[in-house]
Amino acid sequence: MPFNYKPLWKLLIDKDMTKKQLMETANISKSTMNKMGRCEPVSLDILDRICTLFHCKIEDVIEHIGGE
Repeated sequence: MPFNYKPLWKLLIDKDMTKKQLMETANISKSTMNKMGRCEPVSLDILDRICTLFHCKIEDVIEHIGGE
């Protein structure tokens, strides 16, 4: 996959928040969390909810890992 969510997982650690707490706080379904765990795409609405929750930029949640 050309994207991954490693920045989000690090952010959760920094904020001392579990994935389950993120799901509850940002109203994210388990299936969507599973997609992110497999580096699959999720909707921009989900990414917007996460960025709004943490008052952060998109690059604090997802990174592009594609080739040159």
